[in-house]
Amino acid sequence: MTELLVLAALLVLVALVARVKAPAVYWSLFGLPAVLYRVLSSYRRTMEACELTVSPPWWRVFSHVPSARDQVPPGVPRIRGIRPTTTGLRLRLRLAAGLAPDDVAKSADRLRHAWGVYSMHVAELKPGVVELRMTGFDILDRVRMPRRLAPGPLSAVVALREDGRPFVRDYRKIPHALTLGASDSGKSMYQRCLIKALAPLDVALVGIDCKRGVEQAPFAERLSALATDPEQAQGLLDALVTEMEDRFDLLCLHQGIDPGTPLEDITSDIWGLPRHLRPVPIVVLIDEIAELFFVVSTDDRKRRDHVVTQLVRLAQLARAVGIYLEVNAQRFGTDLGKGATALRAQLTGRVVHRCNDKQTAEMGLGDISDLAVPAATSIAPERRGTAIAGDTSGGWTRIRTPKTSLGEVATVCRQYAHLVPQLPVLHPFRPARTEVPAPATTP
Repeated sequence: MTELLVLAALLVLVALVARVKAPAVYWSLFGLPAVLYRVLSSYRRTMEACELTVSPPWWRVFSHVPSARDQVPPGVPRIRGIRPTTTGLRLRLRLAAGLAPDDVAKSADRLRHAWGVYSMHVAELKPGVVELRMTGFDILDRVRMPRRLAPGPLSAVVALREDGRPFVRDYRKIPHALTLGASDSGKSMYQRCLIKALAPLDVALVGIDCKRGVEQAPFAERLSALATDPEQAQGLLDALVTEMEDRFDLLCLHQGIDPGTPLEDITSDIWGLPRHLRPVPIVVLIDEIAELFFVVSTDDRKRRDHVVTQLVRLAQLARAVGIYLEVNAQRFGTDLGKGATALRAQLTGRVVHRCNDKQTAEMGLGDISDLAVPAATSIAPERRGTAIAGDTSGGWTRIRTPKTSLGEVATVCRQYAHLVPQLPVLHPFRPARTEVPAPATTP
C-alpha cells in the first residue's frame, strides 16, 4: 500500500512539473486521454446542449416503435475521424442535413468549455464536412515549430498559428503583404523568420532599410541588393521597374499565342514559361515604409512622389513577372501622404502586431474583419511576436513567430550565399560581402 502511495505521489509530481515545463508532454500523457473520454462519453449530450441538432428524418420517425418514455433522438453531426496531435485533438464531423459550418463555429466556445480544451477552431474541409481543431494548452506561449514542414517552391513557413498549424507565406497565392505594429512588437522578428525561411529557396532577396541598414545589413551575404537610405532606395526601385519591364517583354515573346500553340501552353505570367526561360522570383523587403514618404524640402517631395509611383507600379503589375513586396510599417494610412492608400490597396496579405491605437489596427485589418481589429489592440506587451494575420478574403488568425536571434539568421544567410542569383540590373546595389575568417587549425 505504501509503495502505491509513493508511486501515485511521484506520478502527480511528474504531472505538475510537466504541465509547467513541458506542456506538450503533459498533454500527451494526461490531457489527451481525459479529453478523449469527455468527448466520446458526452458527445450527443453536448451537441444537444449546444443546439447542434436537427429533426430526425421521416423514415426514422415512421420506423420507430413508439412508447410512453421513448422518443426519436434528434440528428447530430456524426464523427468521421479522430486525430490526436502533440498539441491537441482534431475531430472530423459530417454535418446533419440542415446544419452549416457557421452553426458549429458559433458554438465553438461552448464546445471548448464543455470538453475542457484551451481553444477550439472550426474549419470547413468540403461541403458538409467540418473539422474541429482543439488545442490542449497555449501553444503560442512558447512557440515550437512543427518538425515536418513541406512548403511549396515559393512558400516560407514564418510562424505558428493558434490552431497548431504553421503559418505559411505563399507568394503564389498572396503576392504582396503589409506588416504593421508598434515599436518592440515583433515586426523585426517576423522579418528575420521570413528571411531565414526564404534563404534556402531559389529566390532573389532585395532589401530596403532606411535605418542605415541596421536591420538588414547582417543578411547581406544572401541579399541581391540593399538600399540603406531614401536616395539609394529611389535608384533601386528604378532598377526593379526596369527589370519588371524586361520580364514583361520576355513574357510577351514566349507566352505562346502563336497559331498552333496548345491552349494549355498559353500563359500570362512567368510560371507558365519553360523552366530554362523562367526568371528567378524577387522578394522586396521594405523595413520601414514611412521613411520613403517623409519630406523635408522640395527635392524630397519630388523624390517621394517618384518613389511612391514606382512602388505602386510594382504592386499593381509585378506579380505576373515574379516580383513581390513585403512592406513593414508602424502606421500606414493617408497621413503618410499621396499614394499611401493606393499602395495599401494592393497589399493583400496583412500581419498586424500589437498596436497602441485602434486606428493603426483598422489600417491593416479594418477591411478584413471587424473582430480582427480589437484582437490586434488587445495583444499584451509581454506577448512580443504575437500578431493577427489575415487577407482580404476575410479570414484571420493569431500567429506568433519563434524567438530567432539576429546571428542565427545571419548564419543561415552565409550558409546559402551561393544561391544569390545573377541579376545584372541589381549589381550596382549589391551589398559588400564580409569575408568570414577561416577557423584556426591546431597543428
